[in-house]
Amino acid sequence: MQYLLRRKIILLISGLAFCCSSSFCQLRDNLNQTEHDSKAYHFGINLGYNISHFLFSHHQRFLQYDTIMDVESVNSSGINLAWLVNFRIAEHFDLRLHPIDLTFSETSFLYSEKYTGDSSLTTKKTQSITLSFPVHIKFSSDRINNFKVYTIGWIKFDYDLASNAGARKAEELIKLNRKDLSVELGLGFHFYFPVFVLTPEIKISNGLFNLHSRHATLRYSNVIDTINSKMITFSLTVE
Repeated sequence: MQYLLRRKIILLISGLAFCCSSSFCQLRDNLNQTEHDSKAYHFGINLGYNISHFLFSHHQRFLQYDTIMDVESVNSSGINLAWLVNFRIAEHFDLRLHPIDLTFSETSFLYSEKYTGDSSLTTKKTQSITLSFPVHIKFSSDRINNFKVYTIGWIKFDYDLASNAGARKAEELIKLNRKDLSVELGLGFHFYFPVFVLTPEIKISNGLFNLHSRHATLRYSNVIDTINSKMITFSLTVE
């Protein structure tokens, strides 16, 4: 039985290796999608993985607080789903929009608290379903056979559909505003296959707005002053 299972695994790996080898032979031996970059516009589907983090500053209340001893922002992960529209501006410049871009993410704060001499750790999580509208200017290199590298950058507007800023029972919450504006920079690569273009990409975004809807009566909120978003996204686009 183990022999049959081992044989199936070997056959599966061999098949995948053959498919990958054939695909990259197509990249090496044939010039694919020769008219792709000269199109006035084209579309794509994007799937991404994100790591989000909060940049924050302590409020002066934190220094006066004898219960919460420390606050840290914890890295958390999520996914992105987007529809890409690319407009050609010039030979090496494009305008890239995402009319539909949903980001599912989770961010956390870790609190070190002290109770009658004993200390404990408390985690407060905020979950977000964000509708984003990135606007990017893309600058690309010359094409080398079936490969091209590019950089992107500009702005991204975010609207959090799951914002808790209006929550009433919020004694244990950290309230966040719905709207944010971020600066984004990224690097990507085009691999030209016979019927599509595969584009791996990495982007870094930094929020410009203060997301914190601070309330002096909320014990986990009043020790924090400003909160700004930061996100790293790894994505694959099929164009």
